[in-house]
Amino acid sequence: MIFRLGLRAKLLFFSAFLFCIPYLGYQYVGELETYLRIGQEQTMVGTARAVATALHERPVIFTEQSALVNTVKPGTDLYAHPIKYPIQLDGQLTDWGDYQAQFMHYGQAHIIEQQPGQDYDPTSLRFTHMVGQYGRYLYVVFDVLDDEVIFRNENALRIDRNDFLQIAMINATGQFQRYVVAPYQSGWVNAYLLDNSEETFVPLKLETRIQGQWLQSSNGYHIEMRIPLNMLASNIAFAITDVDDRITRQHELTIGTANPMQSDALGTVLIPSPEIEQILQGLQYANARVWVVDKHKRVLARSGDIQSAQGLDVTDKYDNANSRFSTVASSTKEESSHILSRIVTHIESNWLLPLYYTILSKPPSSFVDDLADAYQLVGSDIDKALTGKPETLWRVSSDKQAVILSAAHPIFVAGEVMGAVVVEQTTNGIRTLRNRALEEQFHFFLSVLVLGTLALFIFASRISSRVRRLRNDTEQAIDAQGKIIGSIPKQTAGDEIGDLGRSFAQVLDRLAQYNHYLENMASRLSHELRTPVAIVNSSLENLAISNTTNHHDNVFIHRAQDGIKRLSLILNNMSEATRLEHTLKSSEPEPVNVVSLCDNVLENMRMTSQRHFVLDNQIDSDTTLQGAPELFAQMLDKVLSNAVDFAHADSDIRLALTQQTNTLSLSITNTGPLLPEGMQSQLKESMVSVRNNDDQQVHLGLGLYIANMLALYHGGQMRIDNTPENDGVVVTFIFSL
Repeated sequence: MIFRLGLRAKLLFFSAFLFCIPYLGYQYVGELETYLRIGQEQTMVGTARAVATALHERPVIFTEQSALVNTVKPGTDLYAHPIKYPIQLDGQLTDWGDYQAQFMHYGQAHIIEQQPGQDYDPTSLRFTHMVGQYGRYLYVVFDVLDDEVIFRNENALRIDRNDFLQIAMINATGQFQRYVVAPYQSGWVNAYLLDNSEETFVPLKLETRIQGQWLQSSNGYHIEMRIPLNMLASNIAFAITDVDDRITRQHELTIGTANPMQSDALGTVLIPSPEIEQILQGLQYANARVWVVDKHKRVLARSGDIQSAQGLDVTDKYDNANSRFSTVASSTKEESSHILSRIVTHIESNWLLPLYYTILSKPPSSFVDDLADAYQLVGSDIDKALTGKPETLWRVSSDKQAVILSAAHPIFVAGEVMGAVVVEQTTNGIRTLRNRALEEQFHFFLSVLVLGTLALFIFASRISSRVRRLRNDTEQAIDAQGKIIGSIPKQTAGDEIGDLGRSFAQVLDRLAQYNHYLENMASRLSHELRTPVAIVNSSLENLAISNTTNHHDNVFIHRAQDGIKRLSLILNNMSEATRLEHTLKSSEPEPVNVVSLCDNVLENMRMTSQRHFVLDNQIDSDTTLQGAPELFAQMLDKVLSNAVDFAHADSDIRLALTQQTNTLSLSITNTGPLLPEGMQSQLKESMVSVRNNDDQQVHLGLGLYIANMLALYHGGQMRIDNTPENDGVVVTFIFSL
């Protein structure tokens, strides 16, 4: 009994010892990264606690009305975004390009007052709005869409019979004050202080501290204003009133952030706290980004840059270690002339490290920071901190380049949570440590893999050569048309490849016998049936001659004769493909004049089918192909007959000849039914037809199969498609010249 060892057992035997490599690497690096992440989380929570400790029990920071409101309504409670550069009050809005994402849209949902019985028209009035803070000023911008801009009459005493901007606020002393901006024309504007005794628009004086620019635009107007921060507390409202009728000058619509007519309806504006920013700057957290948010998660202050907040600072240490190692290695190489040591050092620095970092990911030098200009933070860590408990959160940057760890700690004032401190760092330091560890691991991996690969390479080379030889033998046994033209040598090996080769050889022998039987069945069946068919046909003819008086019997005789004719046609079609194959083998190629032959075939088709054929010739009249004229004509006849059968009545059948550098294209197009989905390639096979079942003619699906066979004989290819206009079918032949 011969001991048999299969391929799977052999490969498993040689590669089993390699399974320890990924396991050891995974365990080592996984444990290292886990402990480093835990350590970073603890460090971050401690940092957040330290910052929060500096802010505990400082009620002055949170005494502003904007920080004490129970709920924040977007669009009414505003946030003054920090502005990096001073704004030029010119009405052009060019200085606001970097802050477009912070603009708020105001429309139907922010209507303060509207004429009774009128429906809101978005083209009548809507605007986008933003407030920002730079230095000691609050900057306000409005981009107003107004279909009819009406300025104040130059001699008018009233300031509310036109389009105007209302500003209402609680000033620094706690008084409610209202202002109106109503210009005569585009240009520099100031605000008018209004009388608050009643809800009217009686100006008291011109407030020059509130100043800006009102500039008419193509679809409305722009307003840029500047308000000193010492004029207001934290309650404010802005509203724009629209007047469209130049005669009545009635107020059509008022849209705003809040109702400026009532002091208790004003919204709030949150201005980042300079006191908190001073505290954060004093702490000097250079390796983290620190946020301070109120209980509504709005940003009160921030410090640091997340791009430089790398977490564990290990890069310099490892770079120094590598530098020392390189120095020692260099001195060792100078002292030693061992060739192997030089080769190893060269391979490590020039080959191994570049190879490692095709797999490892280096910490990015920069990444997309979604919170770069954030004025409100979200996250489960902040939610937990606002309940009084510190929490951490891991998240990935939007560009998938960096992993960011954030730790949030609550800020307490008189036992109540008034906000939270959020500290952020990336895990780039941890990733650097992980990469250094994996570099060491990869050295071990390679030493094991090289030995294992050498053994497997010899074994795999033997297997691959046997598989390739079996593949080549199989491909050589079958030609491009799927015919079996040879056999597979028998295999003597006792493993799975030997079994596979023997199975292939047996299957191929059986298929060859079966295909030979099928190839000869048509001719044999045709030969065997012709004699009984001829006998039946002659008997029916004699019966028809002798029985001329019985009309009832003649009907059945004619039906039987029709059936015999169809049966004869079937036998002829079945043997046509076989005869054609023998003809192609014995036929000697000769030059075929394509244009002349197409003219003759079309002329014959016009006489026999009574259809209109069009020849679109774009090639030279003496263009020739190597082949057989009668076979080329038979190819055209098969396709044209199909086109006649499927074309709509009174439609043209077009034959087009075009020529490129080395190819000749012949296409036959008919208008009619489209090809069924997925049938384009199958129609070139034998015994495939898409004709209707009620067709009285005999069709075995051999016409296009024969045409394709003749095209291959003439060195061409046949393609069947629906026309680009989806109104018919086009058969295209491509021949090489």
